[in-house]
Formats: sequence, structure tokens, C-alpha cells
Amino acid sequence: MKRIVVLGSTGSIGVQTLDVVRAFPGEFEVVGLAAGNNVELLNQQIQEFRPRYACCLAPMDPMPQGVKFLPMTEMVCLSEMDLVMVATTGSVGLIPTLNALKSGKRVALSNKEPIVMAGSIIKDFEGRFGGKVLPVDSEPSAIWQCLRGEENDIRRLLITASGGPFRSTPLEELDQVSPAQALKHPTWQMGQKITIDSATLMNKAFEVIESHWLFGVPWDQIEVVVHPQSTIHSMVEFADGSVKAQMGPPDMRLPIQYALFYPQRLPNDMIPRLDTSITHSLTFQPLEEDRYPCFGLAIEAGRQGGSCPTVLSAADEVAVHAFLDHKIGFTGIPRLVERVLSEHQPGPARDPEELLEVDRWATARAIELVPH
Repeated sequence: MKRIVVLGSTGSIGVQTLDVVRAFPGEFEVVGLAAGNNVELLNQQIQEFRPRYACCLAPMDPMPQGVKFLPMTEMVCLSEMDLVMVATTGSVGLIPTLNALKSGKRVALSNKEPIVMAGSIIKDFEGRFGGKVLPVDSEPSAIWQCLRGEENDIRRLLITASGGPFRSTPLEELDQVSPAQALKHPTWQMGQKITIDSATLMNKAFEVIESHWLFGVPWDQIEVVVHPQSTIHSMVEFADGSVKAQMGPPDMRLPIQYALFYPQRLPNDMIPRLDTSITHSLTFQPLEEDRYPCFGLAIEAGRQGGSCPTVLSAADEVAVHAFLDHKIGFTGIPRLVERVLSEHQPGPARDPEELLEVDRWATARAIELVPH
């Protein structure tokens, strides 16, 4: 039986993680659940999965009977836990991820920001303490699956992007698009923050940064290609020109299940199958970087390294929420991120507490720049 903790259990990935757990009765023991402010859903999950520990940002008074409050940073170190699903958002997942790795745990990592902020530290902890990062994000998971069993030189990682809802919108109209329009992703059903990041392609740049650290591939060997159908999730080209692709209908439960059961692949009827009885088109288009200024900003911050990706991540978080709150326009997102990056004095990424201090500065500065 696999003993797991789910951080961010009431969010999109957390809920789908528990869908997978529910589909395999007797395979999992849910040791702990942690959530943000959705107390009602967390209580429902506690009643169903009976964890020993729970954590919530919002007050839970009283705690459900038989359940002990435990902070996320401690929950991930429990001796009675084997694997932690980090499905939080933003920088909140950084210290729990590092603590879990330091305790030698497997970390199924959905939360992009920890590895964007501190990729070098995470890889160092992985090597020093024996923990293991298992990618859950769809595209890095696809690369991970393509590389399984391979000991050959990689020529390119090809990360696919749907292009989002504004792939063909005239550039002069982008300033007027609404949050409701931006939240209509053409192929994926996701949470609000990641859906907006997919519209700006910030999400895709984060995946480039993730893949650089997870797979040790140089920046110049990672490419993004627009693939509107979202059937191919990523590809790996090897030295001889052969290309392996991981394909399937867009559904996050597949990469979640792959990480939870790795290295096993088990049947699960809730995960949709690729229907080859109907006609499919698989098309590719080059990325128009002038359409997605967030992408270029993020890649440059990733290449610069040090504290810059932390500033990028924090400023983007504020900018996306400002857009969702109708305080800035869609094209104001990259402008705000660029402004905060330009005011930052880059430093090294050696200590997680220093990075969290940079995160707090960038968050506060971005909030100051949002019109009130």
C-alpha cells in the first residue's frame, strides 16, 4: 500500500489526485491532506479518506475528530508517508518540496514554481538526500515517459503548446480581451491561474525551465512548438533523428497516475483513450514570440538564473490575479512582469530562505504597481 500526502488537495490537481486514489481502493493510504481556504471541500475529503493529519490556511474549528493539525512543512517529513503530491500554487510549495526531498521522499511535483524558483537547489537536495522528483506537469511528464529506458544522447526536447485561446487573435485586439475569454482554454480544463498562464504562454516557459533542471538539457536544445490539438504532450528527438512522442487525450489524471504508480502502468477506465476509429489531425506551427511576450521574458529570466526566476514567478502571480480582478488588461501582464524584473538586482540562488525573501519583495513591488 502506498502512503501519500496531498498538498493542495482542494485544487484542480489535488482533486484529480484523489480521483485516482479513489479508483484504486486498497492501493493507497492518505496520511495527510493540506488545503488553502476551501474548508468545506477539505472536510468532505477528510470524511472520505480519513487522513491522520490535515492542514488548512483557513480556520478549521473544530478539527474533525481523529485528525491532527500539522503544517505542510512537517507533514511531508512523516516517517509513515512514502510519497507527497505537491499540488499547491506559487512559492508556498518550495519549503515542503525541499523538506520532503531532505527526508528522502518521492515528490510528485505538479507545482511549477518551486523548480522554477530553485531548480539548482532542488536537484542538489535530490542528489544529496536520496529523495526523487517525479514530474506531474503534463509536458515534463511526457518527456520523462519518452526518456524511460533510453541511454542515448538527446538532440532536442520538443515541448508542445496549444497556443491558448488567442492563438489567432489579431495582436491589436489582445489588450481588450476579457478574463472570461482568457479562461476558455481550447483543450484543457485547469485552474484559473494556470489557464491564464497558458494564454500568455508563461506556463510554457515555466515548463522549459522545469525541463532544463529535471532532465539536465541545455537551453538551446529545448524548443516549444505550437500543436493546437494537444494530443502530443511532448517529444524527444535523439541523436540519430528518431523522435519519440507521448500522446493521448488531454487529461491530467494520466500523468498523475503515472507518478503515483511509477514505474507501473495500470488500467484505469476513468482516463480517456485515444480514439483511432475517428480521423485526427496532428498539426504543428512555429511559435510567434511577439504574440507571447511573457514567454520571452521568462526564458531570459530562466537563462539568467539566480534570483531572477523567483522574481518572474512572483510578479506573474500578482499580474495574473490583477488581470482576473479587472485591474489591468491582458497585455498589462507582461508589462508588469517586465517592470518588476527590471527593478530587481539579481543575486545567487543558494539559500531557499533568501529566495523566499526575494519572492516577498517581488510580490510587494508588483502589488504596488497594480492600479488601485
